[in-house]
Amino acid sequence: MSTINTQTLPLLEVQDVSKYFGSVIALKDISMKVYAGEVMCLLGDNGAGKSTLIKILSGVHRPSEGQYLFEGKEVHFTSPRDALNVGIATVFQDLAMIPLMGISRNFFLGSEPTKGWGPFRRFDVQHANHVTREELSRMGIQVRDTGQPVGTLSGGERQSVAIARAVYFGAKVLILDEPTAALGVKEAGIVLRYIAQARSRGLGVIFITHNPHHAYPIGDHFTLLNRGRSLGTFAKSEISREELTGMMAGGEALEELSHELAEFARTDEKAAATLAEVAREFGAEAEGLHVEQLPAKFTGSEQQYADQLPPTDGEGKR
Repeated sequence: MSTINTQTLPLLEVQDVSKYFGSVIALKDISMKVYAGEVMCLLGDNGAGKSTLIKILSGVHRPSEGQYLFEGKEVHFTSPRDALNVGIATVFQDLAMIPLMGISRNFFLGSEPTKGWGPFRRFDVQHANHVTREELSRMGIQVRDTGQPVGTLSGGERQSVAIARAVYFGAKVLILDEPTAALGVKEAGIVLRYIAQARSRGLGVIFITHNPHHAYPIGDHFTLLNRGRSLGTFAKSEISREELTGMMAGGEALEELSHELAEFARTDEKAAATLAEVAREFGAEAEGLHVEQLPAKFTGSEQQYADQLPPTDGEGKR
């Protein structure tokens, strides 16, 4: 009887996965592996196919071709609930939170703990607050009041609540959809720290982003997508940040942009010199031009206009 070596077995794997929408090829022959305690960064520009692949991994779409394996066994999800039940949690950009509800209510949204029985069953506020505070503390997050509305938290803190919630409910693979897209530098750094903590707790993390500067510090492996096709998967030791950026944007496109910027700089220098010369000429004319030096025809015209006005009374009224 053969046994599977769980130490080398990926938590999640897709092999030659493709997705078609009629005649549109959204994905073609995508392969990727995610191991426990590892951050796999899925990178690509807008329209690369990241969203379609996320929906396949999270159970929204079924692949048109290829295999989807979880812990070495082929799976066929019909809904996101199926994926969540086996331990694949997805944190989308909208975070699936209600801003006006408290942190603990959002933490247990859809899986509320209750106490009492029959018609007297109700939400167990004390237990929810205790668990929420404890789980957030494990992620390094301290909140004053777990009953405060989620809408009062910063973007990075809301992301951390969503991550802690997924970990608490037994996620083995955590899929993060552009978690740093709308965040500032400081908030993005906070989210990256929480991702590192999730990795240290043994989760396999799929970090989807179009920003290589966010992905490179935290990633262990990088899979690049371009127009629905894979450009390959690379370990961190095999690729630099600059190479990663170049592959995402396309070397030829970057080179063309570099030439355009250089030409613009040369043109701008010429334009700046011309404008400076014109400004100096106008300045010299303005300094030498005074009202008493106006030509006589302008002075005569002003006097003729004044003579045509009706006389005024003592109060200055005409």
